[in-house]
Amino acid sequence: MKITKSARRGAICLAACAALAGLTSAGAATPAPAPAPASALTYADLADLADPAQLVLRVKITRQSMIDPARSPGLSPGKVRLYVEARPEAALAGQVPPVKVVKYLVDVPVGADRRVPKVRGKSYIVFARAVPGKPGELQLVAPDAQLPADPVTAARLMPLLAELADPGAPPRIAGIRDILSVQGNLAGESETQLFLDSVSDGPVLVSVVRRPGASPIWSVSWSELVDQAGRSPAPDTLAWYRLACTLPGRLPAQANLARGDADRSRALRDYALIKQELGVCARTRK
Repeated sequence: MKITKSARRGAICLAACAALAGLTSAGAATPAPAPAPASALTYADLADLADPAQLVLRVKITRQSMIDPARSPGLSPGKVRLYVEARPEAALAGQVPPVKVVKYLVDVPVGADRRVPKVRGKSYIVFARAVPGKPGELQLVAPDAQLPADPVTAARLMPLLAELADPGAPPRIAGIRDILSVQGNLAGESETQLFLDSVSDGPVLVSVVRRPGASPIWSVSWSELVDQAGRSPAPDTLAWYRLACTLPGRLPAQANLARGDADRSRALRDYALIKQELGVCARTRK
């Protein structure tokens, strides 16, 4: 069986991943709970930052200034907003801006002593977009999209950025199109097909096959061909992230195209199986 799909997301610069291998003023505020260290961030935390980023840069901060909280809309309690200037050290995705210094705003938690942490002189990985018409100015993809440039974080980012750079990378899921379950000729035999819309031009197909005396097998097709002997995505991969962190907890009733009660119930059961097998999309970032 074939499902026609268009080319998906363009590659983020793959060579940039190699750069990862090289990684070896006071103010009063109510302190926030200590944030999870970068090593404690989940795969979904990292993917949430890397996926929308136009640029992933390793930078060394050369200047920091605290922004008046009154001029910091959306600032979370226990945090301060900093204006920083930094020297680009390497591009991990995208290209290093043709400037000596990049500038951006970042929200950081204050310490237990209610002092603004010193980031000047330290190296960080930032996930950002270039500001059109303003060379050197960056906009972080999230207020906290700045991680310490340590070897542990680098090692975890390398495979993720490599997957995102792949021209055949699984596309972002836009939503559920429909689901259809059909009973087979033998008792206990059935196939359920879940069609998903993607932000690229083409559907994604998730299949659940049941055969008498065997455990159900489910797989996902990101390519033009549907392989019923395919595999379900491994945890902490881009394919897993696309599904586990996007599919809703419950199947929308209008998506179930099965007519008979038995077929509709099987579609619901197979959707629940997919969600259970994927597991929880855990996140620690607030």
